[in-house]
Amino acid sequence: MHQPLTVPRRSIYYTYKVYQPWLPSAHAAQERKKVVIVGSGPVGLTTALELARHGVPCVVLESELQVSEGSRAIVFTRRSMEILQQVGVAERVTQSGLPWRFGNSYYRGQQVFRMEAPHDEDDRFFPMINLQQQYLEEYLVDAALAHPLIDFRWGNRLSKVTQGQGFATLEIDTPEGAYALESDWVIAADGARSGIRSMMDLKMEGASYEGRFVIADIRIDLPLPTERLAFFDPDWNPGNTVLMHREPHGIWRVDYQLPANETPEQALTPAALKTRIDALMTQIGHAGKSWEMDWCSVYSARTLTLPDYVHGSVVFTGDAAHLLPIFGVRGANTAFQDAQSLAWHLAYVVKGLAPEKLLANYSRERVGAAREIIEEAGKSTRFMTPPTRGFRLLRDAVLSLSLTQAFVRPLYHWRTSRPHAYTDSALNSQGDDNLLFKAGPGHGEPPQNIRLAPNDYLLDHLGGGFDLLYFTDDTAIPAALIEVVAQLRAKGVALRVIAVGARQPVAGAEKTFADSDGHFRQRYGVLAKGAAYLLRPDQHVCARWMTLDATRLQAALNTALAQ
Repeated sequence: MHQPLTVPRRSIYYTYKVYQPWLPSAHAAQERKKVVIVGSGPVGLTTALELARHGVPCVVLESELQVSEGSRAIVFTRRSMEILQQVGVAERVTQSGLPWRFGNSYYRGQQVFRMEAPHDEDDRFFPMINLQQQYLEEYLVDAALAHPLIDFRWGNRLSKVTQGQGFATLEIDTPEGAYALESDWVIAADGARSGIRSMMDLKMEGASYEGRFVIADIRIDLPLPTERLAFFDPDWNPGNTVLMHREPHGIWRVDYQLPANETPEQALTPAALKTRIDALMTQIGHAGKSWEMDWCSVYSARTLTLPDYVHGSVVFTGDAAHLLPIFGVRGANTAFQDAQSLAWHLAYVVKGLAPEKLLANYSRERVGAAREIIEEAGKSTRFMTPPTRGFRLLRDAVLSLSLTQAFVRPLYHWRTSRPHAYTDSALNSQGDDNLLFKAGPGHGEPPQNIRLAPNDYLLDHLGGGFDLLYFTDDTAIPAALIEVVAQLRAKGVALRVIAVGARQPVAGAEKTFADSDGHFRQRYGVLAKGAAYLLRPDQHVCARWMTLDATRLQAALNTALAQ
């Protein structure tokens, strides 16, 4: 029988709650489920909440009785916050987290590069916000437990998955014993050491790097701003890289690279940790400053992905689908985009609104995103941890030149995670006017947020279905367009019409934004009335027109639904 830890994990700043296990004897016989999600980390819970938002019930299996140990993912990007807003936890993250937008790189005591992430008045969220993963998981757990469509099962460990004809059978172990559960779909959100991936003997493609890093969370009072700090080739760790981030509650994350001949076991001894962290404090001008350890671990940089995320009734997402280095805050932030994409693709298949081949599009798009990230992350990783003598010579030359030559300093840029653009998606309209636009989000891109009022933004009104942004000064949406919208809604597909430009409410539109100064239209590259954008349920643009008619709208919707 599975016996999860029943005492709270230790932490000097976070109070762990131990939940009661879900036991089969306390429930009726198990009928086949539509969706079972294995894993209750950020990606599993975000997927569950997104599915529920689309009206699809699911079961979440979590082998433990509490949220994960240690701070783990701590930096969340603007796009991640926009996704978390959709599932109802962004406000709690904003209240608890530390926003920031600058990153600094140092070599031999000199600042050689300063990164500034863009931010303007149309952005509700900062480019990045720091918050320990335990808090984020807590907020997601609270939202999931409160949702009637989510069946949360603590202390339930998957031991075996067997695929049938159009469904899977799961063998699940609990503190009371095992039970079987059938599900039409199984989402593998069980992390980097995915048991499901191992059970199915699936191999990832890509590269692993020799460099290993210690992650250490320490409590220390430092008079430094909330900015990323990177130190290259410090005296106390020659040839290697050190990173620092401020976290809430007086915690600092320290990441430092290990010498090639040092094992993780050696690196995590109290004496080794104290020597390295004390040396770092001396380097930044705080020698002898007292600190307290909360959590530490060792990780290796890997750039790997499954070549396909859909295997029969089992669909992979997050770290179960791909392994990405943390440089550029790519891990959890990529996983949130996975979750948002998977949820709407699967929901439309489960509800019979689109054919099963729509799920293949999820795989193509997200594998493509992972491979793009791997290419970019590989550049950062090779700079941080040169894998060969040649790469090290090149990196060392950049370090040396950067002291006097400004032109090499942008090579320090860590290529921060950004939302993937599905530019070549099969769901993009082939008969629209995408190429005619000179501004605005193009095919496959997420929408540009627009500040509508002091605390009101465009993205506050989007999501949960398709959105049609129609730019007009008229009093009504054209009748032919409304007929297409009505026919789609009659089939159960959610489609919201938002009018932009008119001073008065526009008939046929759920909402009207006046845009009296033309700012909205300018950001979206709209030159005249009758232009429109069609956004998918994950908010990405799948069509845009300089002028829209009913035939073009219907064609775009058919394409977006893989019909």
